[in-house]
Amino acid sequence: MDQAYEMVIGLEVHVELKTKSKIFCSCPTAFGAEPNTQCCPVCMGMPGTLPVLNGQVVRHAVKAGLATNCGITRYGKQDRKNYFYPDLPKAYQISQYDLPLCKGGYLDIEADEGQKRIGITRIHIEEDAGKLVHREGGGTLIDFNRCGVPLIEIVSEPDIRSAQEARAYLQKLRAILLYIGVSDCKMNEGSFRADVNLSVRKRGDMALGTRTEMKNLNSFQFVVKAIEYEANRQVEEIKAGKEIAQETRRFDQNSGKTLTMRRKENAQDYRYFPDPDLMPITIDDAYLAALESEIPELPDERKRKYMEQYGLKAYDAEQLVTEKEIADYFEAAASCGGDPKILSNLILSEIYRLLPQEKTAVPITPQNLAKLAGLIAEGKINSSVSKKLVSEMWENDRDPEKLVAEQGLEQVSDGGLLRSLARKVIAGDPKSASDYRGGKEKALQSLIGKMMAETKGKGNPVLIRELLLEELK
Repeated sequence: MDQAYEMVIGLEVHVELKTKSKIFCSCPTAFGAEPNTQCCPVCMGMPGTLPVLNGQVVRHAVKAGLATNCGITRYGKQDRKNYFYPDLPKAYQISQYDLPLCKGGYLDIEADEGQKRIGITRIHIEEDAGKLVHREGGGTLIDFNRCGVPLIEIVSEPDIRSAQEARAYLQKLRAILLYIGVSDCKMNEGSFRADVNLSVRKRGDMALGTRTEMKNLNSFQFVVKAIEYEANRQVEEIKAGKEIAQETRRFDQNSGKTLTMRRKENAQDYRYFPDPDLMPITIDDAYLAALESEIPELPDERKRKYMEQYGLKAYDAEQLVTEKEIADYFEAAASCGGDPKILSNLILSEIYRLLPQEKTAVPITPQNLAKLAGLIAEGKINSSVSKKLVSEMWENDRDPEKLVAEQGLEQVSDGGLLRSLARKVIAGDPKSASDYRGGKEKALQSLIGKMMAETKGKGNPVLIRELLLEELK
């Protein structure tokens, strides 16, 4: 994007809560059921039916608010948000308008300039809509199973200034919700999805530009791509002298573009009014204290501990605590005697590389990963061998010490042997040697690669570099 402009981004995150039944009826919420098999007159909005609020929904929403530093509304209500979509048979959605359950919170992310605080405007409860299934060749089917599935909507302040900050915010928010156990946050199943409100303005300007909203992005990658495309599109429109339309857009993952869906509605278009069939929500001190006692150690507390206790960098610690199961795994390996910094590097590089999307189960025992970290710390194996071993242990978890012995993978650190190989490699590749002496630093990498080939990948890379430099002089 043109650096004369900056993005202003706010996010609305919809999170399906982990409850066995829907928000206003006893229909199940299980994902993947046959279409229209988890519906009843209440969630289908039949005349004469009455909703009954699921108490677990309020508990989960309040816990989400407490975990994101929000104030909790002691006397709240639910409102009808009136609009017609074909996947919402009542033609209104029960949500919250002026008295949300939670408001005025924040969470901290790691940004380019260090830690940055992103404000949270509100968290409110509402019911989900159904799902439209567009058939190839024409026609649309409607699955109403999702109607009435309980949601919280988490609305951020427009404090985000880049796609990477948006990603960091969503990762931190998802981690918090997983830690407190209020949602499974499965993005591929739509239980954690984001709407992106984005505008651009000249750097230094205080006034906000006209924003567009991109709906229902269910992967971090799509969020990043949608933001980058939309910001560039708006800048180009402004530079061409055109006005930005306030509208709702969708992201086409195949083309990587955002496309117009409809003109954006404003709050007055929804004609909010209190739902007459639902009692007010009151929260007393005892209820709030009980929920506060259930909040576990959160990602930021773990991050601080990893930095202080293990000496990890802020960014590395942040990445480790993003998934609770991975953080648990890291701590288990560290408790087995593994060097924390080496373990962190192994997890963030090799383990994350092998993990399937949205999976956190690691088939290597913490004990064996700790042993592998020990082999690296003692200089018995180099980084290329460690990568090879992680891949092997992923398929068949075994003691890495035995694998090293069986396969003869111990690092070659014999100075005399490596020096003679360095002389041989230099003599065999006079061009690279001449290029390096002529100031081409990259030529050294070619020589190092040939040394590693001579040692079958087992050479000590630090010692190889030192010896090559000495011989080249």
